[in-house]
Amino acid sequence: MSFNDPIGDMITRIRNAHKANHFVVACPDSSLRRMVLEVLKSEGFIREYTVKEVRTNIKEIVIELKYQDGQPAIHELKRVSKPGRRVYSGIKALPKFYNGLGISILSTPRGVMADHEARKANVGGEVLCNVF
Repeated sequence: MSFNDPIGDMITRIRNAHKANHFVVACPDSSLRRMVLEVLKSEGFIREYTVKEVRTNIKEIVIELKYQDGQPAIHELKRVSKPGRRVYSGIKALPKFYNGLGISILSTPRGVMADHEARKANVGGEVLCNVF
């Protein structure tokens, strides 16, 4: 199965699963998706993710969603940089999302990281998505 935007596909799957009050959602495996999920996990937006092999050489990521008092931990999940319009930002030009309550996930030369980690490392990059 071919996707033009694998990160956008994963974000849409997570958003749809939250709207349907599902506790787990699955999506195809890729290293970029795993790096984005690692940032979401470290920031406390998802519980866990695991990689399982569906068939020979075909893997799938199972994401455990997080809820607090019956409400999703992710209130807003928005794709910023798209295949048709890439959005890059230097560290000085990177705005705070929801005045610092939300995070922006960046793909930098040092790997995928949250905006506050990128500010500490003093490195900019492609803004993948915003999470609140």
